[in-house]
Amino acid sequence: MSRNAPTVVVCNRCTNNASIANPKSPVMLNATARQLVHATAPVLKEHGVALTRHFYARMFEHNPELREVFNQGHQRSGSQQEALAMAVAAYAANIDHPEVLMPVLERVAAKHISLGIRPEHYAVVGRHLLASIGEVLGGAATPALIDAWAAAYGQLADILIGMEQQGYARAVEQAGGWTGWRSFRVQARRAESDEITSFELVPADGGAVPPYQPGQYVSVRLLVPELGYRQPRQYSLSDAPGRRHLRISVKREAAGTDRPAGMVSNRLHDHVQESDVLELAPPAGEFFLHAERTTPVVLLSAGVGITPMVSMLTHLQATAPQRAVRFIHAARHAGVQAFAQPVRELAQQMSDARTLLVHETARPEVPSAQPDALGRIDLHHLAGTGFLPEDADYYLCGPLGFMSAQIGGLKALGVPVNRIHAEAFGTGGVTA
Repeated sequence: MSRNAPTVVVCNRCTNNASIANPKSPVMLNATARQLVHATAPVLKEHGVALTRHFYARMFEHNPELREVFNQGHQRSGSQQEALAMAVAAYAANIDHPEVLMPVLERVAAKHISLGIRPEHYAVVGRHLLASIGEVLGGAATPALIDAWAAAYGQLADILIGMEQQGYARAVEQAGGWTGWRSFRVQARRAESDEITSFELVPADGGAVPPYQPGQYVSVRLLVPELGYRQPRQYSLSDAPGRRHLRISVKREAAGTDRPAGMVSNRLHDHVQESDVLELAPPAGEFFLHAERTTPVVLLSAGVGITPMVSMLTHLQATAPQRAVRFIHAARHAGVQAFAQPVRELAQQMSDARTLLVHETARPEVPSAQPDALGRIDLHHLAGTGFLPEDADYYLCGPLGFMSAQIGGLKALGVPVNRIHAEAFGTGGVTA
């Protein structure tokens, strides 16, 4: 599954234990600076997209090498600009209490680690961001306001740099770990559905594969000839940890009315074959299975969101087969349903695991991936039938609309927020 969510400052998309209960920075904001930044929040919420479009255009003009860091598909669709504008406005609104944004910052730090973002990148981005504020706001961007935003950006950069340094240190300390980009060879590829293909990857240097948490992702980087430079994308790891390989399962992103075709996903599907070499960053991400718990687990996904769930289920079958598990997945039809047979086989090997595959429409010509029901997932109905275990931890992954609807359904059922673990694919975010 592809992950390309936005960041607050540097890039498109972890430190598993990164948290700063009381974030502090060498660049401390005085009351006047905080007031100035906070006062710009409504303006940024209304006009921030114009600012961020100007920012990206300016940065790519002066530092074209950064095109390899940012998702150019999201740049073309405008989703990256919109997401960054919302993030900057949220930071301005919470400038007095940056700890409120810690869950967001943890996701940002994870993405930065996965893309090899270093402290020196912050200076480049900060320079263009401050210049853009002055160029877009014109006379309203007083010297005092620019100074205030410079201090605010410095505070944010220091928080993120600290979190990222901890993450980099952990990455290199573990067996098989590394930072930056490492070459992996495609050991095998397999079509999982009409849209999803898996790529099994082994280190080209013959070294070890690092451990990771079920649910995490890796960044993959490859040359996109039509652009003339490399592009990174994030894909969930779809196999359990502890193997001698890493596996990603990639959905071919076709062009839609509101989006271009996926440049990287289509290149992977059409051109990357066995024995080819890809560049990978270390596994990262703050969305993962809490394997240390003994509570029941409900894995709830849609579309290509099934990929981290397969990793979680495979790990549970191998390490805690007695744990109660419910695997619920929604797909458009059997032709695009991936992993139907492996999921059912894994569940059969566990003492209390049940699966439910729900398709919107029937496709009987695909017998290997037939659903258990037609329609849409109805959590209220499932709760009434006793299918959902009590006191379960819920892990959700899929498109933003699906995620929002399911989280709303879980809240309506009285599921505590701390038992809802969510990951949305795309350029948005989702919170429980």
